[in-house]
Amino acid sequence: MSRVSPTDPELSHRLSRRGMLGVAAGATAAALLGAVSPPATAATGTASAPASRGRPLLPPGRLGIQLYSLRDKVATLGFAPVFAELEKYGYDEVEFAGYTQGSAGPITLAQLRRLAKDHGLTPIGSHVGYYSDDPNAYTFAQNLTKVLDDAEALGLKHIGTASGPFRYGSTVDAWKRAAEEFNTYGAAAKARGMKFYQHNHSDEFSFASDNPKVRLYDVLLAETDPDLVHLEMDIFWAYAGQFRFSRRPDGTPAPFEPLDYVLRQPHRYPLFHVKDGVSDPSNQFGYRMVDVGDGDIDYQRFISAVTRLRGERLAHHWQTEHDNPTESFTFARRSSAYLHSLREKC
Repeated sequence: MSRVSPTDPELSHRLSRRGMLGVAAGATAAALLGAVSPPATAATGTASAPASRGRPLLPPGRLGIQLYSLRDKVATLGFAPVFAELEKYGYDEVEFAGYTQGSAGPITLAQLRRLAKDHGLTPIGSHVGYYSDDPNAYTFAQNLTKVLDDAEALGLKHIGTASGPFRYGSTVDAWKRAAEEFNTYGAAAKARGMKFYQHNHSDEFSFASDNPKVRLYDVLLAETDPDLVHLEMDIFWAYAGQFRFSRRPDGTPAPFEPLDYVLRQPHRYPLFHVKDGVSDPSNQFGYRMVDVGDGDIDYQRFISAVTRLRGERLAHHWQTEHDNPTESFTFARRSSAYLHSLREKC
């Protein structure tokens, strides 16, 4: 059951705004977003999702937040006040981006795990660096055992990296080499009952420098063992990748749909970053990042397409995120309210 109020005047205004945006965007937005949020879908999808009808689109117990979005609050207030706010906003899970809290003082992993539990939050994953030139760095390549020890102490089910597999370059062989290392990390994580994952940005969807017909993300998928290496699709950055890399370097078309990757191999995507953007072709990424529900990415369509798959409704975790929110608590509250408001279509 949702822990947030179904009546929110601000949210109702935002839903109406999204419906108007879908109609007003016209051909420009359709050309940019393609199947993501064509005008008709935006008008009938998000805007017509009343809070009082239909089963909640978001599966119970599966809404989380990437704490990077709240790093300012964690650093100044500490984890306890942040977790208390997240509990009020109806969050179920948290994904870490570091286990310290800056000026708020030290905290042990045992205390951090207990604190999350006290606020009804499940630590679901964590982002750790892939590699570093510093042999003492807290990364998978330099200190795999320590990274996994800490993840195990926190009771994490997933442990991953937001670093792209560019350690050895952007050739096909370079990515095959990185994939081998990811398989090693995945095997070590699996031995401890966890899943290793990689979180994408937009560059993963670019083309190999030595073979412009090959998309690097496809190399990663093909060269990693699906039982050992999983993916956390950052949906915003995936569609930014679509905007940037739907043509090869020579200008020939190379269209792709991020959602199709998930639908082909849903078991490889246990985690998602739910991040929104307003379409902006003048921006190098095609979007300006905004709070979830304020943008043009059709989450009614995306989430329902995944959760409707047989046996997949409870198999995925949806983490809200904003890289640089105007006010981080406001972002967390509004994003949760929006996602909880979505209802399945009858």
